[in-house]
Amino acid sequence: MGKVRIRFRDGPEIVVSLRQEMTPTVEALMAVLPFSSRAQTWGDEVYFEAPFHTDIEHDARAEMQVGDVAFWPDGDAIAIFYGPTPASKGSSPVAYSPCNIIGKVEGDPKVLRPVRQGTALDVLGV
Repeated sequence: MGKVRIRFRDGPEIVVSLRQEMTPTVEALMAVLPFSSRAQTWGDEVYFEAPFHTDIEHDARAEMQVGDVAFWPDGDAIAIFYGPTPASKGSSPVAYSPCNIIGKVEGDPKVLRPVRQGTALDVLGV
């Protein structure tokens, strides 16, 4: 199982353990490392544009768990969930539309709470 590091400039850094199954999305992510982007927020979700596209996979879903990291094919973006989003009905995160699961944040994903719109970030291999 691989890992990636996401470093928010002037902010937190997280490590993501990638899912064990090598899916087209995980392969596409690994092929473009390293890259830079800018954070966007949607409730307790940080997402950012990624320089690749993949289609919806067989196990894509909108219902997430805290700490899930997913690829949103509708927006070519990587999303990191650390709490409820505007689509949530309770305390669990819900994506805007189905996403391909990439992996899980190691440690407490709530370290992302101070990340603001426009924060520069780097996605790196580990």
